[in-house]
Amino acid sequence: MSRIGKAPISLPSGVTVSVAADNGVTVKGPKGELFRQVDPEIKINVQGDVLTVERHSDEKRQKALHGLYRALLFNMVTGVSQGYTKTLEIVGVGYKVTVNGQLLDLSLGFSHNLFIELPKEIKAEATAEKGKNPTLTLTSHDKELLGMVIAKIRSYRKPEPYKGKGIRFQGEVLRRKAGKSASSK
Repeated sequence: MSRIGKAPISLPSGVTVSVAADNGVTVKGPKGELFRQVDPEIKINVQGDVLTVERHSDEKRQKALHGLYRALLFNMVTGVSQGYTKTLEIVGVGYKVTVNGQLLDLSLGFSHNLFIELPKEIKAEATAEKGKNPTLTLTSHDKELLGMVIAKIRSYRKPEPYKGKGIRFQGEVLRRKAGKSASSK
């Protein structure tokens, strides 16, 4: 049996889980509401404040789905109760970010600024302190959506290993490379 899949999920106070007849799971909490359609081969049980995920047989596909849906449901419960926060550092001379409501304005060394419209589920905050790299903090109750938005933002300027410029996670250690060595003729 899947070690991840068989672990029960305890529901914090204020979080409710409802399972529809077509195996649609809705999780509601103080931070928001999330919905996920679960494969019909997987059964979701809610008893009191404990959520369990079960499978019907030991087929390879069902074993894989068992752990997957347990992890996804755990992320949903954590998201609606605590939320998720990711912080990005913008490293580079002249690189900056500003937030206007749900619109990000990124200046990343291109001939033009990049404007990114954030989904309404994501809250953004930008800080720029003197002597430090500008940071962008994104908060949401949906871990999956937050990860996709961060991946999109990072794709505009991935951290490069020679000068260290680009968009990286706060605290991320970048493996630096040596540049070209001069010829000695």
